[in-house]
Amino acid sequence: MLDLDQLLQHAVEQRASDIHVKVGSRPFLRVDGALRQTPFEVVEPEETERLALGIMPPRRAERFRHGLEADFVYSAPGRGRFRVSAFRQRGWVGLVMRRVIASPPGFDALGLPPGVQRLTDSASGLVLVTGLAGSGRTSTLASILDQINQHRARHIVTIEDPIEVLHPDKHSIVTQREVGTDTESFHEAILHALRQDPDVLFVSRLQDAPTTRAALEAADVGHLVFASLPTVSATDTVTQIIEMFPPHERPQVRGLLARALRGIVCQRLLSRAGGRGRVPAVEVLVVNSVAAEALAEGKVDRLERIMHEGEYYDMQTFDQSLSALYRRGVIEREAALHHATSAPALRVELERIEREQATAPVPSPYAAPAVAPMAPPHVPPPGPGSAAAALPPLVSPGA
Repeated sequence: MLDLDQLLQHAVEQRASDIHVKVGSRPFLRVDGALRQTPFEVVEPEETERLALGIMPPRRAERFRHGLEADFVYSAPGRGRFRVSAFRQRGWVGLVMRRVIASPPGFDALGLPPGVQRLTDSASGLVLVTGLAGSGRTSTLASILDQINQHRARHIVTIEDPIEVLHPDKHSIVTQREVGTDTESFHEAILHALRQDPDVLFVSRLQDAPTTRAALEAADVGHLVFASLPTVSATDTVTQIIEMFPPHERPQVRGLLARALRGIVCQRLLSRAGGRGRVPAVEVLVVNSVAAEALAEGKVDRLERIMHEGEYYDMQTFDQSLSALYRRGVIEREAALHHATSAPALRVELERIEREQATAPVPSPYAAPAVAPMAPPHVPPPGPGSAAAALPPLVSPGA
């Protein structure tokens, strides 16, 4: 008989991110992105149903008996919290459990670029953190909220399904609401949260047009809103948001995005060179006046170039992030090319890096220290008659 406590303990010891329990197979773990079979016995049909119903909250268990899926969080004393997806396959119950971080690590520990801090410091607006399942976006969002909680006196309201990371009050007050338990829907929760004196809202999923519009409008009227989407790039994120709405509403949505969107952080997790652990490649779009103009005009294809040329605003594309990781020896060449947006262009860049490193002189231990690079030049504010002057600042003074 499968002992869940022993399985979870084994998963923690192996640094697994996910646990797969399927009838007719031994349990599997995902470690550093790869699936590995465990030494436990083959799982029998009655075991998975017993395990699922034994850890499921009563309300979810009742729904699961009459439905086919259930998502919830299970807290195992001494082993942490796990997000659980229970489902049926071929008539039998299956489980996938993902470990949830106990306490959010800092930006440096996660390997996040400076653009994430810039967006976290925004006074208002919408910040999107995106990526496919397993990309690390939950950890990034938890760290962003913890950063605000530690350093700013704010009322943070989270709307999640389910609640994953618990945030105790620090310098802020944190109200965490779970869809299906504390509120009926994301849309309703956002509307009611606006009457609860919020400073910061977190919406774990923009699942439909009403939820997305409510989040955009909350950001447009002065709240700082963080939300998540399962998209693969900044341009894909903007396109998906616009296409949630019928054609006659899209011009208005583009205008809302131009005014309210502060930035997009999109992640992909790659195996580290040497195979132990993973590291994020991160694309960052910061909405300056040029990006806002592109959003308002629906010229989403311009965003890639804006990010590529936006180093002054802490922007970067995926390929620039991959190039920097490869230069530092953090990832292998094959991993960089596999995850590239434009593999041919990145291959040329990696070859250039390899030539530089092959011809670089070995530094002498007696050499004088290098002179620090100059700061970027000051960019004067736009004139009063320009289009950029009509746009809100990225960060309000004193934020």
